[in-house]
Amino acid sequence: MTFPEAGGHDSRTPSASLPAALREPVGRVRPGWVAAVALTNLGINAAFFGPLQVLLAQQSQAFDPAHKEAVLALATGFGAAVSLVANPVAGALSDRTTSRFGRRVPWVLGGTVLAFAALMLLAGAPGVAVMVLGWCLVQAGCNAAYAAVTAAVPDQVPAAQRGQIGGIAAMGQTVGIVLGAVLATLAGGFVLGYLYCAVFLLACALPFVFRGRSAPLDRADRPPFRWAAFLRGFYVSPRHYPDFGWAWLTRFLVNLGNSLFTLYLFYFLQDEVRYPQPAMGVLVLTGIYAAMVVVTAVLGGPWSDRVGRRKPFVVASAATIATASVIVAAVPTWPAALVAAAVLGAGFGIFLAVDFALLTQVLPNALDRGKDLGVINVANSLPQVLAPLLAAPIVLYLGGYRALFAAAAVVGLSGAVFVRRIKGVR
Repeated sequence: MTFPEAGGHDSRTPSASLPAALREPVGRVRPGWVAAVALTNLGINAAFFGPLQVLLAQQSQAFDPAHKEAVLALATGFGAAVSLVANPVAGALSDRTTSRFGRRVPWVLGGTVLAFAALMLLAGAPGVAVMVLGWCLVQAGCNAAYAAVTAAVPDQVPAAQRGQIGGIAAMGQTVGIVLGAVLATLAGGFVLGYLYCAVFLLACALPFVFRGRSAPLDRADRPPFRWAAFLRGFYVSPRHYPDFGWAWLTRFLVNLGNSLFTLYLFYFLQDEVRYPQPAMGVLVLTGIYAAMVVVTAVLGGPWSDRVGRRKPFVVASAATIATASVIVAAVPTWPAALVAAAVLGAGFGIFLAVDFALLTQVLPNALDRGKDLGVINVANSLPQVLAPLLAAPIVLYLGGYRALFAAAAVVGLSGAVFVRRIKGVR
């Protein structure tokens, strides 16, 4: 098995001559560290998707039943806009952090505390304005924590183990999505649902706070801070780093297709399928999806490590994800939704594990891992901004839910095309 040189440091600088915090890792990480990363992913995603799948929809409907779709789109759109800024900025600032606990732990802790407080604010929100503010703060906190824990992987995990770690992180991420839906559904209302998600997030993040320490960055190795250079750093030239650009575009398109698929799932079950308990329906579909993600992520990540290839897995997974949208577009029924959930999970599990490993191998510079992965994570957040802008008019004026799912399939499938343009990773 061979891997190309990971993009975690500038290829012009030998890894051995770099400070310890910036060297390309060579030793395999311990199970306790892996478990802490998985738990942090689990908690962040429970706090994120519990509201996104159920609680925000319920709260929007409670505040304005006649315009629930618009209120939900307003909250999710503004929140996603915040995440566009919060993720790369937190990643960039964590790159420069000189704490004795390492570069990433302080940002996981700080982001978790902010998100915890914001979920409490959401629980007591008196109206739409405070709801939107609360969700924006949740996005800021969760994205700060996520940027830091994601950057910890190329900091500490060797390239040949990243498919395995990507699969385990994806498992934690997916189980978090399920548990978020469980917490939101079993709470019996959005007030308790937010409180449950807040407590769960805090409990899951604490192990990484204690076990995620890494080699600290010395102040002498941190470049002087200049606003102009800091802001320019968020633009990673696709001309100079084409693999990074194609990897970003692939992730953006697959996530945009997925966002179009999931945004109005609650209302799709309620208004199109006429499922009598849409919140429970979302939970059932999420459970099926999650089970498939766990299986394929845990198997697919290590498999790609063994064969030393990433791109064929990403192509196949993107095509599988698009197939799920085709199924519900063609047959908008509850049985078809069950099948689509399984297909979507099978594709997304492989994608989450292998595409993450691929991304860590195209990062331009070791000093900027957090920032560069934050820029990559914009490809996760930007679709959440664009999805409401695209989905609402499609549902209301351009053909309804069938047209929405057909659009999701076309957009997601295009991601399978562009990943083939990456040259530095097989």
